[in-house]
Amino acid sequence: MSKIIDFKSASKASSKPGSKTQPGSEKNADSATESDNVIDIFTRKPLSENLDNKLIRITPELDGLEMLYANSENQDKLFSIKILAWGLRTNGEVVGLVPWLHELVPCDEINDPLNGHWQGYYDAGVDELFYSAPLHKIVELETAADYYEYQCESDREIIQEIPDTIGTHAVLSDDGFSTITLKEVVSWRLLNNGSIEAMIANEAEMVNTPVLPGDECLYAADKNKDFHYFFQHNIANKLKSKDPEALAAISLLKDG
Repeated sequence: MSKIIDFKSASKASSKPGSKTQPGSEKNADSATESDNVIDIFTRKPLSENLDNKLIRITPELDGLEMLYANSENQDKLFSIKILAWGLRTNGEVVGLVPWLHELVPCDEINDPLNGHWQGYYDAGVDELFYSAPLHKIVELETAADYYEYQCESDREIIQEIPDTIGTHAVLSDDGFSTITLKEVVSWRLLNNGSIEAMIANEAEMVNTPVLPGDECLYAADKNKDFHYFFQHNIANKLKSKDPEALAAISLLKDG
């Protein structure tokens, strides 16, 4: 359902991902070793890895850059999806972020043989494939992180809220996908614990229009018991216009 990119012809590409050292990535060896011995019960990864990968700052992608991915069913093709934002991790790395299935995911963590695995970033304007965040985004994030130093008392405190600029929709269904409701994602909130929430509007509490980031009528999509997936802008609008192929794809999600 995503755009297909044909790379049979030669395309400009930067170097493959490596172990490039980012500013602020130096760690105390003793504390890292201690954290390596502690496993997070949710991610099943060493605690030190989760702390290193924690997002501390995000910024929207405004130039139409895309993430490329492949899957096992179409091994000779690459697919693309719009990048929503770029995120700065505790260890200094900057990664692209995309709405993926039911959450916002760093591009380099997408590694699912069925649904897809990350193949790099793509700039359609210059036909360039690359593997590291653009320098201007790195500078922007690092500068902002240095300027805004928050002292938080709770992991749930809001660090940032940015608008959704790619037309993401949340898919709600309370009857096993016999019927669905599509709700526009207004914004994304970065919390002090590094998690990011998609914010959708409660129409019953809506006062001001258009609804802007930070509005009191917004709530996190994953707090709605009927939330299932995120759909891209083009897919959501095909469903709204009752496109036969899109409706057929939705029918495959029905229970039973």
